This record gives sequence, C-alpha cells and structure tokens, in this order.
Amino acid sequence: MANLRQASLRHANLALVTRTVLAAEAPPSRADVATATSLTRSTVSRLVDELVAGGVLEEVESVVGGPGRPGRPATPLTASRGRFAALGLQIGVGHLAARLVDLSGTVLAERLVNVDLAGSKPSSALRRLGSLAAQVLAEAPDGCRVVGAGLALPGLVDVESGRLLSAPNLGWEDVVPGTALSDTVGGLGLRVGNEADLAAYAFAHPAPGRDSQPQDFVYLSGEVGIGGAVVLDGEVMTGRHGWAGEIGHVCVDPDGPVCRCGSTGCLEQYAGRLAMLLAAGLDAAAIDGELRGRVEAGDEQACDAVRSAGRALGIALGGVVNVLDIPTVVLGGHLAQVGELLSPEVEAVLARRVLSAHWVTPRVAIAPDDPAAGATGAALIALDELVRHPADVLGT
Repeated sequence: MANLRQASLRHANLALVTRTVLAAEAPPSRADVATATSLTRSTVSRLVDELVAGGVLEEVESVVGGPGRPGRPATPLTASRGRFAALGLQIGVGHLAARLVDLSGTVLAERLVNVDLAGSKPSSALRRLGSLAAQVLAEAPDGCRVVGAGLALPGLVDVESGRLLSAPNLGWEDVVPGTALSDTVGGLGLRVGNEADLAAYAFAHPAPGRDSQPQDFVYLSGEVGIGGAVVLDGEVMTGRHGWAGEIGHVCVDPDGPVCRCGSTGCLEQYAGRLAMLLAAGLDAAAIDGELRGRVEAGDEQACDAVRSAGRALGIALGGVVNVLDIPTVVLGGHLAQVGELLSPEVEAVLARRVLSAHWVTPRVAIAPDDPAAGATGAALIALDELVRHPADVLGT
C-alpha cells in the first residue's frame, strides 16, 4: 500500500512539474520550478531528470543570472521538440486537413487540400483523408512517437461512440469515421469531436499546457455554415450530449430562408460564407478577399451584405451573451477573414441588445486565420493526455 501511495505521488508530481514548465511564459530553471510548485529542489531535480531522459522536457542553452542567482548559470527547461506528437485531422465542407503537432505546439508536418465535399460520399472523403494522414505520419522526425489522434467534424458528434450523427452542410448522417480510418490511425485511439469545439480549444490553449487570453469566450467558426462553442475558464462547454454550441442554427428570423438543417431563418443563412458572397452579388466560388475588396471600394451591395451578416450575428450572439454572461466573442474561420468588416456592426448590435452592456462592454476578437484550427485542437487535446499523465510515456 505504501508503495502504491508513493507511486501515485510520484506520478502526480511528474505531472505538476510538466505543467509548470509548459505553462511558464519563459523557460524556467529547476529552481524556478521548485519555487512555483513548493517541491524541494532535490525532488524537482530528480523529476526533471526523468522527464528529460524520457523526452518530455528538454534543456536549452544555459543563461547566467536570474532572480536571486546573480552570476550563477541556470539551465532553462522547455517542452521537447519532435519527440512526442499527435495527429490532428479535419473535414470541412471545402477542405481536408491533416496536421502533426508536437509537445511544444510546433507543426511538424501538414497537408491541406481544398475540395468541395458538399453532398460527397463519406467513404470517399475519409479514404482521401486517410491518405493525407499517412503522408503526414511518414514525415514525422526520426524517433518521434505519435501518442494520439483526433478528428474535427462540422456537425453533431457523439464523442463517446465516435459517431458523426449529422453534418447538414456535408449531407452526412450516421457516420463512424474511425472505421474507415482504422488502417491509418487505428492504433492511435482516434477521438472524434466537433470542429468548432476543437478550434475553440486551440484558441484557448495555443500549445500543450499553455493558456491564452481570454479564457472565457463564445467562439464562432465560419465556413459554408457556422459552428460555435462556449469556453469557460479554458474548458469547452459541450453540454449533456456534447452537442452544445450550435449557434449557427440559432433563429434570427422565423420567416427567413430555409436552412439545410430543416429550420428557417438560422444565423448561417445570413452570416455563412456562401450566404454573404451571394448577398454581395459574388459567385459562390469567390474568395473572401473579393468581398473585402468590394466593401473597401464602397460597393453598396457588398456593404449591405456585410451589414446584414453583422446584424444577424449581433442578434444571435446577444441572446447567447444574455443567457451565459460571457461578453467576449471570438470570430474564427471565414468570419475571421472578414472580421474587421463585421466587428463594428456586431459590437453595435450587442451594445443595444445585451443587458449588461452598460457595465461590461461586449467585445469582438478575431482568431488567427487558420482553416485547420480544428485539426490543431484535435492534436492538442491528444497531447494534453500526456501533459496530465507523463508517467504513462516514461514507462515507469
């Protein structure tokens, strides 16, 4: 029993040291870790030696001096590069993505293919995704251990069973992607999740063990449709069945156009990428840069399309903010690409419709332009398992 308690304590301390190093703004020394964790220096040194030998952490070039150590060399610690990684995959209506991310948050290899998957056969798309995954895995550095895999999908997902229940914009129903991908990722414990949830996770945690600001926000991921996620204290709120965050299907106008989900007047019918392009008089194949160019040139129809999309976003988000009291909105996907155009109208509508706006002004932030953010989030969640349980990969 005493040995079990000792082993449990060691495992917990290994995780504590790993989290402390990865979360630090600057690479800490062993002494810094001891101070931050309240562990003794000898204990920290022993644990760090294990983590370095096992490839979880690495030491970088020593620096001289530091708080309380004038003139004494200190060896900073960071997450290892290229030793442990996870595979993130993503299926969108307009693209397939595969991305290999290591413990430092570095992308080691990736593939992104633009392809129209609306109305496609799941088996064909998954077969092509499996090929991309195989290519990315083949580019892993020598000695790199891939510890997990995740797949981001644009629809309702049953995480426990790994089943895509419905993806209206793909036209897919009741699909189990893990079966089709088993030859490529079968041994990696593929975890399936909603694309917006995983992209929101990547925004909140840009690298394993590291947090960004804000940690409380409503995330919108836009492509043909609009996905959403709610993040509180850095954790994605998925709801009882994992289906929370479908902000794209919040009704903006009951008498509005029919949505692919079967309802009417859904947000994505006004602020989805296709909806905005068509409303601006552009072809469905146009890029967001064309929309932005027309708005900047003062084209009346394009300006009206952006104002309409911003108003619809403000109406939908106003209700979300009133219910949840999370006044920060993050725009991702194609919404990020035109975020500067949308933000003024969205913020103006939020200021009128959010009850708490008199005391806390709602604000809109723009996520980095990354069409494969969901793939990154899928990989980061897989790597988070290692951060929480580093003893599992040390083999002791």
